[in-house]
Amino acid sequence: MRRLGVLGWPVAHSRSPAMHTAALAQMGLGEGWSYQRLPVPPELFAETVRGLPGAGFVGANVTIPHKEAALALADTATPAARAIGAANTLSFSAEGAIHADNTDAPGLIATLPWPVRGRTAVVLGAGGSARGVAWALRDAGAADVAVWNRSPQRAQRLAADLDVRAVEVIGSADLLVNCTSVGLHDVSTTFKELPLSADAINEYSCLVDLVYRDGDTALIGAARDREVSVVDGLEILVHQGALSLEAWTGVRAPIDAMRDGARGIPPH
Repeated sequence: MRRLGVLGWPVAHSRSPAMHTAALAQMGLGEGWSYQRLPVPPELFAETVRGLPGAGFVGANVTIPHKEAALALADTATPAARAIGAANTLSFSAEGAIHADNTDAPGLIATLPWPVRGRTAVVLGAGGSARGVAWALRDAGAADVAVWNRSPQRAQRLAADLDVRAVEVIGSADLLVNCTSVGLHDVSTTFKELPLSADAINEYSCLVDLVYRDGDTALIGAARDREVSVVDGLEILVHQGALSLEAWTGVRAPIDAMRDGARGIPPH
């Protein structure tokens, strides 16, 4: 049995197991492959990851809060992961070597309703996901990428690393991307913890929320109410997950099956 999983803390909410299990079945790999949640606190992350190859793991996705630690632990990494400073995909060789990649960046770009080149963007957050998003937008030719974080120092560090702008007050832009975990557990707190009001969402042409949950997040719901174009976290999960799965299996991933799995839709 070839094993795959998702490393996070917490990780109980992750739709990755359902999404990848549906994909593996569609690909004809359901018998010989498995995918599971791997809840790992930060203090045990390095020890756990080093033990995965010996336990039969071929690869693992990485989510909050481990993306920067995943890159630091890797023996080799793609140029994109190195440039971003974070990894969301780990692959293990038969000898136990760890290779890091970042599929968050191309996964985001694939979901947007228009090309990024020449557009302006605001990114909320400064963790591993925000690093991937900011790098992806700049790499795709965005005219301006502004980054906000509750800790201005973290935003400044990200901005310096990736040649984007750190801001303490956000303004209007073509694109707003929420890379914080705000709204994951309590929808009602969203606009108390982020630097915008529901009405201010009209200042953006498209809103992306990396958070996903049953039903819309407060941000996605407010954007829909105002007829602003939206991309929800599940759609990005699907596209970044497809790239990871293709790297592990060498087989083209079935996007529709992954989308249905992530959204809890039974196979046709």
